[in-house]
Amino acid sequence: MENLQYKFLRLPEVKQSTGLSKSTIYARIAEGTFPKQIPLGPRLVVWVESDIQKWIGLQIQASTSA
Repeated sequence: MENLQYKFLRLPEVKQSTGLSKSTIYARIAEGTFPKQIPLGPRLVVWVESDIQKWIGLQIQASTSA
């Protein structure tokens, strides 16, 4: 079995990491241009840190190749 380590991020951490607002994050999720959240409970969602970091990397890559 692989020894994978994941870290979950809550919304405030995702906002801080990306600089996006809550409404922008959810709008981009609806558009399919931002990683989807994972529900852990009826009122708790998280994102996988590596998914957010990958998305940030893609934004940097897109801005430097434009």
